[in-house]
Amino acid sequence: MSADTVFSITVTAETGERLDLLVAKHGELSRTQAATLIATGHVLVNGARQKASYRAEAADAVHVTVPAPPGRDVVPENIPLDIVYEDEHLLVVNKAAGMVVHPAPGNWSGTLVNALMGRGEPLAEGGGDDRAGLVHRLDKDTSGLLVVAKTDAAHRVLSSALAARQVTRRYVAVCWGHLTGDALTVDKPIARDPRDRTRMAIIQTGKAARTDFTRLARFDSVDLLRAHLHTGRTHQIRIHLSSVGHPVIGDDTYGGGGGRKLAALPPRRHFLHAAWLRFKHPVSGDVVDLRSPLPLDLRQSLAVLSDMPELATHQDPLDVFGFYRTDDPPVRAPRDADD
Repeated sequence: MSADTVFSITVTAETGERLDLLVAKHGELSRTQAATLIATGHVLVNGARQKASYRAEAADAVHVTVPAPPGRDVVPENIPLDIVYEDEHLLVVNKAAGMVVHPAPGNWSGTLVNALMGRGEPLAEGGGDDRAGLVHRLDKDTSGLLVVAKTDAAHRVLSSALAARQVTRRYVAVCWGHLTGDALTVDKPIARDPRDRTRMAIIQTGKAARTDFTRLARFDSVDLLRAHLHTGRTHQIRIHLSSVGHPVIGDDTYGGGGGRKLAALPPRRHFLHAAWLRFKHPVSGDVVDLRSPLPLDLRQSLAVLSDMPELATHQDPLDVFGFYRTDDPPVRAPRDADD
């Protein structure tokens, strides 16, 4: 089961801020959640309980314990998975769009973790049964490559490599409109949206987040992009593109959901795919280099958006646009620009 979450705050610039607001901000919680923690004695200021209305003072030490939600056993399920790499230390899954990664309220079954446990193979304990083996995550409607550790030792090494930016994760995205140039770096902090806890937002007090975007092709109404993650915040690529006015097509949460018929996308699908994963094996040190061609629904969408119907049956359309090149490929213009 998941463990309690514990964190501490040393008050500096927040002098005079209400305790419930302070805890909500630092813990990425709603104000109601913070007030409940305070009222139930899970928040201590200098070792003592205070009211939610307490005004923080300089050098106050605030200790917060967020109890784990009531546990539920994770049930192993016989769900087919596309395993693209596996040995005794780890495996890499090519996750399908629509699959939730780990159990949570509203999604206690049918998740990737349920499927992994159903295989009967050992998994690193990681963050508990509900996140067994997971090194990182993908959004429900994002497809592509995801690493799972089988041993605690592999999990520690891979997690450290991820934190040290030694794991290369490159995504393909299609955004509405056109970037101002062929390369763009978005370096904006991300945190939970205080007005809607199901969304993320650009928040100056949030966690640092950086994404490099390279335009691979420019079509009539969209750009085909390669996104390189330097950090791994929730919804990072989606919120970064939305923040510059070019949301991922099909992204209902961050403003890209309109025009689905034009993009030939199925319901609740956005055009974001974790296509390229490169890392050093946690035991052998050998480089593991894996690629996931665009799934059929995204191939069909790209064929329509690019006016290149042959892409719908191409083995991997990303090769056509130089996605896997280590240097920046030339930008491909729409067909009529070549006439």
